[in-house]
Amino acid sequence: MTRQVAADDAGIAEAARLLRAGALVAFPTETVYGLGADATSEAAVEAIFRAKGRPHFNPLICHYCSADEAGEDVVLGGLARRLAEHFWPGPLTLVLARRPASRIRQLAGAGLSTLAVRVPAHPVSLALLRAVALPIAAPSANRSGQVSPTTAQHVLDGLSGRIALVLDGGPTEVGLESTVLDLTGEPAVLLRPGGVPLEAIEAVIGSVRRPLPIGLAGNGRPTLQSPGLLVSHYAPELPVRLDARMAGADEALLAFGPAPPGAGLVFQLSGRRDLGEAASRLFGGLRTLDAEGRRLGLRRIAAMTVPEHGLGLAINDRLRRAAAPRG
Repeated sequence: MTRQVAADDAGIAEAARLLRAGALVAFPTETVYGLGADATSEAAVEAIFRAKGRPHFNPLICHYCSADEAGEDVVLGGLARRLAEHFWPGPLTLVLARRPASRIRQLAGAGLSTLAVRVPAHPVSLALLRAVALPIAAPSANRSGQVSPTTAQHVLDGLSGRIALVLDGGPTEVGLESTVLDLTGEPAVLLRPGGVPLEAIEAVIGSVRRPLPIGLAGNGRPTLQSPGLLVSHYAPELPVRLDARMAGADEALLAFGPAPPGAGLVFQLSGRRDLGEAASRLFGGLRTLDAEGRRLGLRRIAAMTVPEHGLGLAINDRLRRAAAPRG
């Protein structure tokens, strides 16, 4: 069975011991809970894909306790260094060229010549990384394609019995995964909006190109440069309807600002239309509406419109993926 322990010194020490032994440990970051494994161990990395039911063409993010540590495995050029100085530790992932002598298993990077790396800004994750003294591969700690976890209980709801341990550090602060930026070409390319707004990045480095449509490899599988690019992702069991201005009695409403009457169930992301508050409550709201809506016999989730700027860019990205056709 999966054990849940407090994220105190003893819990962090136990989690580090398990990670060094090749086990899977879920831990809090400032974004969502991550499912960690020793990124230098093929067997440990494979266990992540098996526990999540994650396709092997979908690469993982490797976590480090400092930019210098990340620089052992990837090439940190001038632009990457500048971004690291501004945003690390923090919710920014950089896709960079892999060093020939990189310690990271090829499976963690989906066999690509690049790696996705970041330094998290949560005291528990940083303490854990220092205790393990290894790079940790850590996607979100949920079954593949489902809603990301922002509490320890969310992790257990999806992965209990599949992993060794959950470090309970309370609810996460940002509530959305990291922004992913590809620096392997010119200009930089935004692969996934997230916890660092695009406007903040552009204030540091200038213009950033928006992501291109996902291509297909010769075998018909998506070619993914980073995690979080699958079209259907972050999905509750109930279907999601976007840009709702009203909701019926058979719908659960994900509200942003004043909620119109008539919905069978309402979860308020932010009554004052604060994007930071909405981001931190998004995944919890989707989980609540999905579970309660199905219990009440509702047929779908209706999501109100969120502005397409700041953290709204990331919120809308997750909502569009949640609403995408399944399968």
